[in-house]
Amino acid sequence: MASLTTPVLAPIDRLSALLERFRIHAHLFHSGPLCGISRFNEPARGFLHVMRDGEMTVTHRTKGLPRELSIRELSLLFYPRPAIHTFHNPPAEGSQFACATLEFAGGVRNPLARALPPLIVLPLAQVEGLGPALSLLFAETERVRCGQRLLADRLFEVVLIQLLRWMLDHPDAAGVQPGLITGLSDARLARALVAMHEAPGESWNLEQMAACAGMSRSAFAEAFRNVVGQTPADYLTDWRVSLAQSRLREGTPLKLLADELGYANPSALSRVFLARVGQSPRDWLRTEQMAATADQ
Repeated sequence: MASLTTPVLAPIDRLSALLERFRIHAHLFHSGPLCGISRFNEPARGFLHVMRDGEMTVTHRTKGLPRELSIRELSLLFYPRPAIHTFHNPPAEGSQFACATLEFAGGVRNPLARALPPLIVLPLAQVEGLGPALSLLFAETERVRCGQRLLADRLFEVVLIQLLRWMLDHPDAAGVQPGLITGLSDARLARALVAMHEAPGESWNLEQMAACAGMSRSAFAEAFRNVVGQTPADYLTDWRVSLAQSRLREGTPLKLLADELGYANPSALSRVFLARVGQSPRDWLRTEQMAATADQ
């Protein structure tokens, strides 16, 4: 009698389609010792700090973040969304850091930024493969050379991608709540999510999504709700609206967006956009442009 075995799913790239549409740019702003009290506050940016030597205490006054946290081993501190935080280092010798701000395309509406916890603190030794990238990063920040700032920015982005890889493989350890990250951490659901990310304009229905995952419709729908926290149809709609917001900022006409995102006409996209965002695409874009002008 032939034995039944569970098919082994080939690996897929769970991040590229997401990061290609919603890029994250890192900008090195500090390399070297931090002594005493250092306060970080960027209203529209995240942060990635690498503590490469020393010990410190970090404090927060933001809801959802620990009021005080002691860091006693070399670690990454990743704030995907704006959060005021203060480092308390020894007043004289200090601790050694490399620090970058992070710009998420779409700001707080970036799907990845929304899916992440407000803070991830991770010992450097815990992330497999991080050593070579950090060695290059530290080498670039130790002395001034041609193209240093640009190369350091790109190396910080490499470090961030490696951190995101680790999170996809260890969502529980990262403290991730049900959502995009937990969905991409599931081998079967990730196939449906990646397919939607890569082809948002397809005429997706539950049967097609389930087929991507290699599951029955009922099993897929139940697993998706439990792991991602919403129905597959709601997730697809949110993904399309997020893409529409990003493309509207770039100046893409609504008619072209409707075609790209699988809507019969601009009116259909506008109705979905209004239901999700609370404003029509035109009013939303006007509000965004006014806010950007006020920040300048």
